[in-house]
Amino acid sequence: MCKTLVQAVIEHGKLIPNKTAIGFSKRLISYEELSDAVKKCAFTLQNEFGISAGNKLLITATSSPEYITVFLAIQYLGAVTVPIDRNEREEEIFRLCDFIKPSLLITDLRFLEDFENQRAKIKLASLKELYEKSLCQDVKEFSSVFTPSDDSVIEMIFTTGTTSAPKCAMHTVKSINAIMQNTINGTGILKDDTVLNPLPLNHSAGLRVLRSTLYLGATVVLQNGFTFAHTLETNIAEFKCTTLVCVPASIELLRMQMQESFKQVLGSLRLIEVAAGMLLPKSRRELTLLLPDTTIINTWGSTETGGTIFWTSKMQEKMESLGKPADGVLAKTIDSDGNDVKASDSSSAGRLCLCGDMKMKGYFENPSATELVLKDGWLVTNDLVFCDSDGFLYMLGRADDIINVGGEKISPVEVENAASQFEKLVECACIGVDDPDGIYGQISVLYAVFEKGFSDLKGFEQFLSDRLQRFKVPNKFIQIDSLPRNRMQKIDRNALRRLWNESIFEKSNKKIDVIAAIKTRQSIREFTDQEIPYGTLKNIVECGCFAPTGHNMQTWRFTVITDKKRITQLKELTQNVSKEKGIYFYGFVNPAAVVVVSNDRRNETGVQDSSAASQNIMLAAHSFGLGSVWVNALFHICDEEKIRAFLTSMDIPKTHSVIATICMGYPKEIGKQVPRKQNVIKWL
Repeated sequence: MCKTLVQAVIEHGKLIPNKTAIGFSKRLISYEELSDAVKKCAFTLQNEFGISAGNKLLITATSSPEYITVFLAIQYLGAVTVPIDRNEREEEIFRLCDFIKPSLLITDLRFLEDFENQRAKIKLASLKELYEKSLCQDVKEFSSVFTPSDDSVIEMIFTTGTTSAPKCAMHTVKSINAIMQNTINGTGILKDDTVLNPLPLNHSAGLRVLRSTLYLGATVVLQNGFTFAHTLETNIAEFKCTTLVCVPASIELLRMQMQESFKQVLGSLRLIEVAAGMLLPKSRRELTLLLPDTTIINTWGSTETGGTIFWTSKMQEKMESLGKPADGVLAKTIDSDGNDVKASDSSSAGRLCLCGDMKMKGYFENPSATELVLKDGWLVTNDLVFCDSDGFLYMLGRADDIINVGGEKISPVEVENAASQFEKLVECACIGVDDPDGIYGQISVLYAVFEKGFSDLKGFEQFLSDRLQRFKVPNKFIQIDSLPRNRMQKIDRNALRRLWNESIFEKSNKKIDVIAAIKTRQSIREFTDQEIPYGTLKNIVECGCFAPTGHNMQTWRFTVITDKKRITQLKELTQNVSKEKGIYFYGFVNPAAVVVVSNDRRNETGVQDSSAASQNIMLAAHSFGLGSVWVNALFHICDEEKIRAFLTSMDIPKTHSVIATICMGYPKEIGKQVPRKQNVIKWL
């Protein structure tokens, strides 16, 4: 058995040279080709950039053969891969470089072209150029792969987003090998499988599935997310996929888009693994009935451990459990003082602790955080669980998500599981918030998404009252169009708490109501020099995310520009190209911010979706006393060469058309109220 993933890939290149290792778009890359490309890229990294064992390299994680090849080439040399989100912002990449101090940053993000001028101490390489140049190398004398020790760090994976100090889990040869084995044994993927992997390849779940597939000698098919169901259908059919890995939210999105074809397309798969979140019992039951010939796996895991606990559709009698730990993974529970406890039911639940070779070595440059989670050979999680007599684990929620209402402890997961049985409910999330009346300390709030047309919240409350103890029934019920999610499509409870706090703030600080905002908003083209507070601007733009979309696709992007120099460049460029093409450009003067609203042209309802979002943004701006105007010129010229180059420099994808350009700021003068036609309304 090979010690590392790289050694396995090199071995496959010899034993199964013609087998497809990677499928991507129209490309098929065999194990022989992958093995050869890895060696050549390693040669280039060593000879042109001086990379050697122990060096840390930041690399933008794109779903592409180039990324996988260079990822493996780094480890071929015994260096450390540190993957970052392909959509990461400029300032965040600067921050991560300052934190990691990498020997090389490998990326094709356009805004980093002048990176070396701004941060001369960091070397920069193009992923695409490195890959293409390396294929021309002669590496006959460069064939032996570096053999690191079991305790050598080979991967570092970020665990948190940009809102807090970065936390980066360090994984060794031993822990990565154990994670691969846990995934292979826990999911049951086989060397004959063709695995469709649309997950981000800088995230723990996407990476462990990628590693395990290649380690086995199976085939991985790459796809960039779940936005378009027809892409998934095409990939499953063309590559004859047998296995799919996804997240809970993507299952619901696919069901919505595919409708009747969902059963036929996904029912053709041997195995579906749902990772990065627990499927509700209701969803598990529905999927099991809908896809009787497909094994459903639901995996619990973390960046610090990889996938460790697995539920399968064969565990019908344990529908509400997390499942069982993989072989070689030990689990126990501790109380708030760190003492071992026997947690046999929800009243005695304790924090989940795990032990096994899959544990990370620690957090990079963060000994205090490491000491909190690694204790006496165990990794202490923040999840509250209990274990039944058959060894199945049950989740109550994150320790800091448990709600304390007047001394009574409430599990949000228990509330959500009960609510999920309601026929008209699509999804929900329960959170604890400060009691605005100051009586109970906290109260529970349930945000719920229902089927279209539903309005009987009283009936829903009664439904829960019949199934939960009285103190567990939420104090407040809020109907919402969709739940906020993070980049891995997990429900963002912090965003819900912010939403609650904003609603409380707005009740005590009355602004223009919705009807008044709609009827009094005017187009404003000239603005004062006053800047818009960041919190206000963020709140305004986020309103765009709450607009309705066809099939809930949400393929829009909101690029917010506050830099005066860049705004001037955009205005001058738009003005010049519009003149060349005979497009009328009305212009604007001195906006504090410009929001470029774009959408994927492959989405048939992209224009409508973005228009609704743009209206939300402008109404929100008006409610804060700001003026705004919708400038339309870029809609017609966004694919002109000069314009597209500028859009690309702002990381707007080439697949996106610009639907609206919204300029906003504090009005220089009050606009004129334009009379509205009244004869356009017809009553029947």
